[in-house]
Amino acid sequence: MQYQRQVLAYHGCDQDVVRRVLEGDGLQMSANDYDWLGKGIYFWEQGPARAFEWARLMKKWGRISRPAVLGAIINLGGCLDLLDVKTTSLLEEMHPIFERFWAVSGRTLPVNAPKNKRHMLDCAFLNWAIPLLETQNSTVYHTVRGVFIEGSPIYPTAQIHRESHIQLAVRHPAAIVGYFLPTGS
Repeated sequence: MQYQRQVLAYHGCDQDVVRRVLEGDGLQMSANDYDWLGKGIYFWEQGPARAFEWARLMKKWGRISRPAVLGAIINLGGCLDLLDVKTTSLLEEMHPIFERFWAVSGRTLPVNAPKNKRHMLDCAFLNWAIPLLETQNSTVYHTVRGVFIEGSPIYPTAQIHRESHIQLAVRHPAAIVGYFLPTGS
């Protein structure tokens, strides 16, 4: 889907990363085998508090020392929007083909482990599907956008969860229009 829309999004990281980016460096592309949306630079859409929670978790895991949040203006552009039923229906149709492809390659299909925030199957599937879709549709996917229901329900039987969020993976850094330091950071 082609969007002519910009969103504000937030990246949880170390204060040194914020400083370097505001001085002109770019953010590093993540290519972990467990990233929900495949390779990309990850942001929380309209979620500075969630980004800060992530940065605090990264500190707890020993990956950073000083939690901070970096804001960004992102042009969604060519967006694989997982909030659009047209997109999710297409991906649903593609998944059996992906499973056959994976089996023919002799590899064991990855498994998601959401309690550990590791989504190896989703990552492998999207990293496989996106280039195929780009070739078939003559489209470039600058961003991938998805909603994730996370955390505990806010009360018994609630379908509202404490850590739910919309996450963006920027696949092409040129989609990032600019960076800013959020108020209160």
